[in-house]
Amino acid sequence: MMKTIDDLESVYDMLEHALELAFKGKMQLKFYDYLKHRKTKKKEVDALVESSTAHELSEAVLELEEYIKGGQDNNHKQLREAYGHIPKPQARKIKNYLYGILEDAWRYQRDRRPGRRKKSK
Repeated sequence: MMKTIDDLESVYDMLEHALELAFKGKMQLKFYDYLKHRKTKKKEVDALVESSTAHELSEAVLELEEYIKGGQDNNHKQLREAYGHIPKPQARKIKNYLYGILEDAWRYQRDRRPGRRKKSK
């Protein structure tokens, strides 16, 4: 059991590292493939989706979305201060990449639901 907890910690660390790297222009994590490769259990993915790390990714996506949209209020001024060094096309790529990681987790979570699998045509 201890191995699983340490193993899961490494997934969280990797996600936080992927978040940092995304802002440096490195977007290489194929999260669904990674989860599949390590044979992640559904309850681990459930915990991951509810985690503060996933929340952090979600917040970054929302902030980038607002930064890209732009505006004149105080909130947008703060976002320009935080993300102003990133050109908007790059911010769009980062936002899509981070959202893709969340989508991969949700898709894996959905795919790992118990019950009969539908046959592929």
